[in-house]
Amino acid sequence: MNGYIRRIAVAGALAAVVSVPSFAAATTYQIDPKHTDAQFAVTHLMISTVRGEFHGITGTVVYDDSDVSKSSVKVSIDATTVDTREPDRDKDLKSANFFDVANHPTMTFSSTKVVSAGAGKLRVTGDLTIRGTTKQVVLEVTLPKAPIKDPWGLQRSAVNATTKINRQDFGVAWNKTLDSGGVVVGDNVDINLDVEMVIPPPAK
Repeated sequence: MNGYIRRIAVAGALAAVVSVPSFAAATTYQIDPKHTDAQFAVTHLMISTVRGEFHGITGTVVYDDSDVSKSSVKVSIDATTVDTREPDRDKDLKSANFFDVANHPTMTFSSTKVVSAGAGKLRVTGDLTIRGTTKQVVLEVTLPKAPIKDPWGLQRSAVNATTKINRQDFGVAWNKTLDSGGVVVGDNVDINLDVEMVIPPPAK
């Protein structure tokens, strides 16, 4: 009788383990360009900060919550969408003085390493290409928010990412010296990305 009870108990335990759903898995998201922006900030005339943004951001984010090192990011940014709310300045930024969008219309980022960076944070290292020049950068990224269902039945999440680059490293080199000895445009650029992403529906 005791042996029979033990067998029933073991079978019940196994059934319970099998029935528990596994939430640790890799999830593939597509970036939603309609709800994603890449903002930048740079010093102007040594005294103020000029801000702008890029639209037309697309790409794929793979997040593995069981092993973040298996996660990856690939992003493409349309350089022709640069927007500082000043048409003449935007025209200059698109010219060969800065982004040279006629020859380099796209900026890209492709991750090479993803690691945990503490509670709720990831550190994503990857190759950033601007104006045809590729350099390694590190993004400080929040963990993807718990997915929610939008009104159309799709699962969505979001992350925020920040980094800082030197524009000279990417050949965005135009500048002019001021009479006071400073320069018109600072070299260090702060970058902030607000990314909304969606789990694509299954292919029909």
